[in-house]
Amino acid sequence: MNLLVTGGAGYIGSVVAAKLVDAGHEVTVLDDLSTGHADAVPPGARFVRGDLRADAAAVLAGGVEAVFHFAAKSLVGESVADPGMYWSHNLGGTLALLDAMRTAGVTTIVFSSTAAVYGEPENVPVDETAPPRPTNPYGASKLAVDTALAEYARLHGFAAASLRYFNVAGAVQASGGRWLGERHTVETHLIPNILRIARDNSEPVRIYGDDYPTADGSCVRDYIHVGDLAAAHLLALGACSPAEHKIYNLGCGTGYSNLEVVATCREVTGLEIPVKIVGRRAGDPAVLVASSERISRELGWKPEHSLRDVVADAWACGYR
Repeated sequence: MNLLVTGGAGYIGSVVAAKLVDAGHEVTVLDDLSTGHADAVPPGARFVRGDLRADAAAVLAGGVEAVFHFAAKSLVGESVADPGMYWSHNLGGTLALLDAMRTAGVTTIVFSSTAAVYGEPENVPVDETAPPRPTNPYGASKLAVDTALAEYARLHGFAAASLRYFNVAGAVQASGGRWLGERHTVETHLIPNILRIARDNSEPVRIYGDDYPTADGSCVRDYIHVGDLAAAHLLALGACSPAEHKIYNLGCGTGYSNLEVVATCREVTGLEIPVKIVGRRAGDPAVLVASSERISRELGWKPEHSLRDVVADAWACGYR
């Protein structure tokens, strides 16, 4: 198939683009490089530097059959500080893409959504029937896109799937031996921050709260390997059906506490990584774990990587 990957120079988008190329698809990556990296675009893919509003229509006119949509702003704190940018980019940019798709007659799309649409869920593990109650503009803008996709499916016959990720981490080794992993200007994710501290022998890892109602008092989260995530995207493409919008949660279904993650990083690196316990952060739920039963039942997807695999691959990718 001839496929367009928006945001395909970013972390998750580049891994999915590489998997699509390896599967024999013709891939075009559209990315403005505001947060992505040109060298992350896989060999064999065509790269167009541009944005959704200005350039998607021209790219779609080249015979694209389906779209993987990753282009988005994704920092929670930044979304709170500048919500207008998030609504303009995440929702406005996506609406421009959907209208360009409709004009070009391209009606199949797999969307990179987020567990942030659920906010602070009442029950765990979180399944797709949980009411969406985002607590920040980032999650709200992603939920708005999910709503738009449902409407385009209902009114225009789009075949759409939204994949709601929990905590994505790790790296994959692509063809030629190069690693594709996290490279964020502002890194907010726990595992790469722990590994950076291990590599640089810098300040202690900050653990926010040790008085939660969990086994060791620290928050529990669900971690999914980026390679498993990419595999789910390829399955979702095959499951897209005209006039339907499908939603799938993606996680391992197993929670690991912040202190367990630190312990795993110590095991993988062989280093004594210092920890400093500080106060809780406002709005941090004690436990966030996904139920991926729907995608397992309908598409046969199951995660293949453990937390140790996630950490080991991230360490091999660039933190040693």
